[in-house]
Amino acid sequence: MGFSVLDNSDRSADSKVVLCLCAAEVLTMVGVFAFPALLTDFTAEWRLTNTQAGWISGAIFAGYALAVTVLTSLTDRIDAKRVYLFGATCAAVSMLGFALTAEGFWSALLWRLLSGVGLAGTYMPGLKALVDRISPARQPRWISYYTASFSLGTSGSFLATGAMAEVFGWRAAFFAAALAAGAAVALVALLLPAVRKAPQARAETFDISAVLGNRAAMGYVLGYAAHVWELFGARSWMVAFLGFVLLQHPEAAGPAPTTVATLGTLIAMASSVWGADLAVRFERRRLCAFAMLASGALAAVIGFCAGLPYPAVAALMLAYNFFIQLDSAALTTGAVLAAHPQRRGATMAVHSLLGFSAGFCGPIAFGGILDAAGGASSGFAWGLAFASLGAVVALGPLALRFSRDPTSSI
Repeated sequence: MGFSVLDNSDRSADSKVVLCLCAAEVLTMVGVFAFPALLTDFTAEWRLTNTQAGWISGAIFAGYALAVTVLTSLTDRIDAKRVYLFGATCAAVSMLGFALTAEGFWSALLWRLLSGVGLAGTYMPGLKALVDRISPARQPRWISYYTASFSLGTSGSFLATGAMAEVFGWRAAFFAAALAAGAAVALVALLLPAVRKAPQARAETFDISAVLGNRAAMGYVLGYAAHVWELFGARSWMVAFLGFVLLQHPEAAGPAPTTVATLGTLIAMASSVWGADLAVRFERRRLCAFAMLASGALAAVIGFCAGLPYPAVAALMLAYNFFIQLDSAALTTGAVLAAHPQRRGATMAVHSLLGFSAGFCGPIAFGGILDAAGGASSGFAWGLAFASLGAVVALGPLALRFSRDPTSSI
């Protein structure tokens, strides 16, 4: 009986940690996809090219890539909670600055870069804070919930931004995102408990060669990079593409593009959790490879489907969101489990550095292909741009296969 009570107490404590960090993640992410949600409006108001719009969309991931190695590896030496509070504060300041001062390409680009620093200080440090505070036996399931909350935050970003901007304008939408990030600061500061086991005072310094030499982990890291290129390329341009489809069918009935994006990311969240569960019960690498090939196949055709009825394209986009996220939590969990315990923060830093560097490139490459192939008014150009995402994610299964450590069972 005593063991049962203790186990229940541990489970309750774990649940509170996961709930706190998942809620904070959703709050800090309200502004992450605010620009892509309003991309068509900004393109018209600021007279941006598609390439420039891609740069602003991708700038947040550039800021992430620049900061993530320092911030995430730091969690091997200090409590990740402190890093998280810094990151959430950066997120709040960046959204407030965008709301008050953004007026064109350069100012928007700079604030989005700072927003990326905020994301770097919250997403993976939040995962490290979770791992440091929960029971090892439950980590695979809790990690999947946390990583799936990224999709919940994405859907909240599209939904809240679209709703706020429609009624009050885009500056109010970014101001609301700043308030949400500020609420995350308060939530983590007040409710996240002290770490059960403090990080080792003499933890090893960041050693990228040791991380790169871990073949089992690097297979997931490289697969994740291919996944994120596709994921953020698609999410940055999804609303704009659906808007283009609506222009081809002005009398079409159906949900607004931002609503489809919101539904798609909610489906993606459920898909990510389900995929993580399947990865525990079946072979993790095969599940990830299947998801990548399935989403790549949809990417190869979806952009060429603008001539189909709008509801049909919206349905295809929802299916695409399901497959694009099926491997997300499974890849991240695989990297965490395969990492050396004393280099877990450093491994997560490399995981995020390569992944979000790819996330920076994806939206820019998409916009560049769109411009080069005829612009946003060309269905053929949209087809090629989406197909490029499929070509990149198809490299993921190769990374998983050739980076596999024969001695690893993960």
